Amino acid sequence: MRLIIAECSVDYAGRLSAHLPRAKRLLVMKADGSVLVHSDSGSYKPLNWMNPPCTVSMVDPTDGQVSVGVTQVWKVQQTKTDDLLMISIFEVLSEFEHELGEDPGLIKDGVEKHLQELLADQLHLVEEGSSIIRREYFTAIGPVDILMRDANGSTIAIELKRRGDIDGVEQLTRYLELLNRDPLLAPVRGIFAAQEIKPQARKLAEDRGIECLVLDYDSMRGIEDSVPRLF
Repeated sequence: MRLIIAECSVDYAGRLSAHLPRAKRLLVMKADGSVLVHSDSGSYKPLNWMNPPCTVSMVDPTDGQVSVGVTQVWKVQQTKTDDLLMISIFEVLSEFEHELGEDPGLIKDGVEKHLQELLADQLHLVEEGSSIIRREYFTAIGPVDILMRDANGSTIAIELKRRGDIDGVEQLTRYLELLNRDPLLAPVRGIFAAQEIKPQARKLAEDRGIECLVLDYDSMRGIEDSVPRLF
């Protein structure tokens, strides 16, 4: 990765045109071929960028550019489209380059698999006296996260998400339609469980007779929060 802090202006031509006037900015050139232009604001989002695959070449500044102080011009051309990014450099203030190597990717804490394991061991959070039939219960359209029986022996299918939205409710609905065709399991009721359930998803679930369960991941792991309590 190559990081350059430079005083520059940027012109973009493609589906639309855009211009960034002269200012100090961070230019990022990644090993995958992408080029990003950042300012000191805007959080993670660049002011302008070019996705890979693209080519970067140096072109001579015009006489007009030289007269206003441009020392070099980067031509960043998208390989698959006509998108073009022209970066006019007035002064390079700092430059750093380092090989980062292969990235292993993001490992998330609290993903659905962990929630599934924890809930399977803590079925009392669903209903006292319940018992598990199987985690990852196979069906013709995919695995049900948890299949269990309540204290009365009725079947419950649980779909787990980190953040529950409408797609998750639709997924559980399909599972329930299929499971209720099995006379050994029917009737099967559904529970949509997540750390956070969006209002639209909750409304859809309730309209379809599906219960919603919000899970406290830290509590399930035995981690106390820092909120003071009287008791």
